[in-house]
Amino acid sequence: MPAQDQPGESREGLRLLAVHAHPDDESSKGAATMAGYVAAGAEVMVATCTGGERGDILNAAMNDDPHGKRDLPGLRRLEMARAAAELGVRHRWLGFEDSGLPEGDPLPDLPVGCFALQPLERAAAPLVQLVREFRPHVIISYDENGGYPHPDHIMAHRIAVEAFEAAADADRYPGTGEAWSASKLYYDRAFNPERLRALHFALEEAGLQSPFAERIAQWLESDAEGHQPPAPTHPTTTQIHCADFFGHRERALLAHRTQVDPEGFFFAVSIEMQQRVWPWEDYSLITSRVESALPEDDLFAGITADA
Repeated sequence: MPAQDQPGESREGLRLLAVHAHPDDESSKGAATMAGYVAAGAEVMVATCTGGERGDILNAAMNDDPHGKRDLPGLRRLEMARAAAELGVRHRWLGFEDSGLPEGDPLPDLPVGCFALQPLERAAAPLVQLVREFRPHVIISYDENGGYPHPDHIMAHRIAVEAFEAAADADRYPGTGEAWSASKLYYDRAFNPERLRALHFALEEAGLQSPFAERIAQWLESDAEGHQPPAPTHPTTTQIHCADFFGHRERALLAHRTQVDPEGFFFAVSIEMQQRVWPWEDYSLITSRVESALPEDDLFAGITADA
């Protein structure tokens, strides 16, 4: 997708794979990017590692829904299908069990058999098979911290890195298809601090309440005391101008009714303000097997489409 949201520039013959931990993660991280590339002709696949079985119902309006109480996994599968349709992406479940987010002091043990406790090769095998089947040019997932330290996000990071490397080696993971070498591996930076700052100050300037106020105040206090926040381990290298697809992102989020409060954090900033203040989605290029000058405005920069 070109820098100025011109989906008329064809991306046919190019393929993107996004690896996510739970249903709804694809809609909060990189959704507008994916919708934009689909509109430009690329094939986009979302791999969801778990079914989100241990997620809580986070939307108060759904608390009395008998379907959610009776069959939350089934409802989340339906929500995922609706979100995928909104974004125009293909979707694959990897079939692992949600690990849940442990809380308490000390933290409880993770459930036996859950995704985060799987041996790496067992957890990565279905993703390696998908990479060899779908043959993506680009793979996106999370950083070593999982974007935030949820055990399933951290494991999703681990299997994405493993699959990027191993799928290219014909001697590894026998029986999962012909080797395929993806060209690039990116980490998503949906919660880029620069973006949060820009949106926070835009809200304040407009006289609106900012959901980022407490976090920004902590950063400003650190600045005043001379304690600069540490530089990100993986700085932004690539910004995709996808403002025209923010509506798709919002509707995909809303499809996950059990997980997303329509009055909550994700909708505190209007689409119009986001388009004006921060019209990009941000990524960090981690590994590239092709030459591409940084900074980039296209995840497929340097890649030749299949004929």
